[in-house]
Amino acid sequence: MNNSRFITLEGGEGSGKSTQIGRLASRLTALGHVVTTTREPGGSKGGEQIRKLLVEGEPDRWSPMTEALLMYAARRDHVEKLIKPALARGEWVICDRFFDSTMAYQGYAGELGVATVMVLNETVMQGFAPDLTLILDLPVQEGLKRAGHRISQNNDGHDDAEDRFEKKGTAFHEALRDGYLAIAAHDKQRCAIVDATGTPEDVSERLWQILKARLDTNNGIA
Repeated sequence: MNNSRFITLEGGEGSGKSTQIGRLASRLTALGHVVTTTREPGGSKGGEQIRKLLVEGEPDRWSPMTEALLMYAARRDHVEKLIKPALARGEWVICDRFFDSTMAYQGYAGELGVATVMVLNETVMQGFAPDLTLILDLPVQEGLKRAGHRISQNNDGHDDAEDRFEKKGTAFHEALRDGYLAIAAHDKQRCAIVDATGTPEDVSERLWQILKARLDTNNGIA
């Protein structure tokens, strides 16, 4: 029997998704699961090429509609080339962002609108969705501070920092956080809010307890 699961981690800038994905993957691997970790935009060769268009450059480089169309082009390739094949092999797939990011960033914060993003999602994803989405929630100022520190460490003086969304301003990021909370309230069966304050160890344990409560324990989660 195929016991694969598709888990996504969501949240604003600096919420710690990458750290928690690494911890979660290690914990699941230790229990005997084969785990594939990936990210959006990106994940596949085509998705990674589109990623550069989205995360680099000035904040007004694209309109929210153009951003959403680019996101879904990357997402379609990602799902076809990486996510669905891994799930078919019985693997657990953990993804840093998925379609909830488009709803939050472009639909809510970008004011493209919930209805428009839903139409795009239904057209492109055709019902494909994560088994569980964990939304890491953090006060905006703390998240932006963390993100700024990460970018300064990774950029090393180059001009190609992936900071386009960080530069959109506090009001955008407050709307983004509100959007994620609205998404979680709308789909309580799939989504769970995780308090992302405190140490990485604290957040990891909160996330793990939610995972155990939400997914079938018969699949080897202890």
